[in-house]
Amino acid sequence: MAISSHVFAVRSLYKRILVLHRFLPLDLRALGDQYVRDEFRRHRNASDEETKSFMAEWENYRSTLQHQVLESAGHSSVKFGANLSKEQVRHFQDEQIGQLYELMLESTKPKRQFHIWEDK
Repeated sequence: MAISSHVFAVRSLYKRILVLHRFLPLDLRALGDQYVRDEFRRHRNASDEETKSFMAEWENYRSTLQHQVLESAGHSSVKFGANLSKEQVRHFQDEQIGQLYELMLESTKPKRQFHIWEDK
């Protein structure tokens, strides 16, 4: 059974993002991986218009993160992420603003709600 090109593109993008998350600090990686999984599941049955926007935004995220990962090579302290313009935020739905706020709170907590130990 052949997989449609759309399904292949979605899975490919999803996997590339998870690979890039391997270069994040462990706590951000765990948070990012869970967020990506949830968002891709949530948009499984999205309309064509929503899907185009969804894929474009996640491709932009992948590109930005890839650029930041490459820049971080050999540097001990690197900041990941990007600021959103007022114009970008204006296009968000209320639910998206709420999700973004919760993500910001979780990612900036001095004490994370979970602990991750790296095997050495």
